[in-house]
Amino acid sequence: MASDKASGPSPSGKGAQSGHALTAAERTEYERLRRATGVRHRRLRRVGASVLLVLTLLLAPLAVVAAWVQDTVSDTDRYVQTVAPLASDPAVRKTVIDRLTNRVVRNVDVEAVTASLTKALADTGAPPRVVDASENLAAPLRSAVQTVVHRNVSRVITSDAFQQAWEGANRRAHAAVLNMLTGEREGALRATGEAVELDIGSVVDQVRQRLVDQGFEKAAVIPDTDRTVTLFETEQLGKAQDAVRLLDIMGTWVPVLTVALAALAVWTAPGHRVMLLVTALGVGLMMVVLLVALAVVRRVYLDGIPPGAQSTDAAAAIFDIFIRFLRESTRTLLVVSLITALSAYLYGPGRAARGVRAVAQRGATAAGRALSRAGLRTGSLGGRLAEHRSWAAGITIGAGALALVLWNHPTVGGVVLVLGLVLVGLALVAVLAATAETAPADVEPGRANP
Repeated sequence: MASDKASGPSPSGKGAQSGHALTAAERTEYERLRRATGVRHRRLRRVGASVLLVLTLLLAPLAVVAAWVQDTVSDTDRYVQTVAPLASDPAVRKTVIDRLTNRVVRNVDVEAVTASLTKALADTGAPPRVVDASENLAAPLRSAVQTVVHRNVSRVITSDAFQQAWEGANRRAHAAVLNMLTGEREGALRATGEAVELDIGSVVDQVRQRLVDQGFEKAAVIPDTDRTVTLFETEQLGKAQDAVRLLDIMGTWVPVLTVALAALAVWTAPGHRVMLLVTALGVGLMMVVLLVALAVVRRVYLDGIPPGAQSTDAAAAIFDIFIRFLRESTRTLLVVSLITALSAYLYGPGRAARGVRAVAQRGATAAGRALSRAGLRTGSLGGRLAEHRSWAAGITIGAGALALVLWNHPTVGGVVLVLGLVLVGLALVAVLAATAETAPADVEPGRANP
């Protein structure tokens, strides 16, 4: 009897445990409750995944910016690599040359030189016409001084020695960048009020010594004051410094938190593949938003430059050079997001995805048969690949993802390279597996080719 009761139809085994079989009405009610519980569970998972997805998308741009700030501030090599192009940019060079030339010329008292010459001519008994004419030499003399000083300053600024001195000074004074971003008034790069200034004292010293060596003794009295160049001015500098301090503190944890939230969103969702597709597209969209925001900030920054403060070309060059790694990282993450979304779609049930997989499978099978007929035998390796093809494909894709994670500052070109290697690896796995599957048909007569 107990055996008969235990064998009663009960999907959950409740009949055996309770000592009696479920009636049709009880079984119907049980199935209804189980379905309702499943619906509530899936609904909760969808809500949780949606919340995690929203947090991921909100943090994604902040994570990129925070990682860039933290990386630029804490890595000396990265910082030097960031600012090194400023020394060779034509617009920046022209601004520095013009300003240094004007400062040197302002410290040469041409009128005093002309007056001394006039007095010397008068004392030596020169004709009155010559003495009077010497008073008109101020303008030509000033022009000559301007030309000579400009030529010497240009030689200094455009020389390889200046490029090396620039990089060396930035490497030694890397702490000055941190001072500027945190509002400290020390170092080569610092914040003064609403302006960000660059101390070019070493350049002034080189120009002064070069002019003295060329016979311009007056250059020795060039003052040590006014040795800074204002890079840009903004009313939002204080707020930017506060934001930078926060981003620097969170630079390590915000990216990790963002990746963790994205992974949790995919894991929590009832449909992992669909959530991976949505998350990748969402992150890609946020990267587009970040690129647009950078373009808007650039426009606002250029429009906010006071008239006469510096040339627009130099200001644009400084901005573009300083954020180029941020822009590059944003583009790289955009490409990675699009590749991830495409991969998630191709693994789905869509008609186009099935068509692509079918074409790839037919191609791999045809290549495997051709290699098998040519005498290639993959042995046990091919058999294992054929038996565990999904695992082999997953390991190949995982290796590509790991390469990007371990790659220090991957670029769009690096992502494309890794993608190409992964595709080659997947194709190789598929062909070797197909070769192993078709090999028995070629060596055992009487068996039909698959």
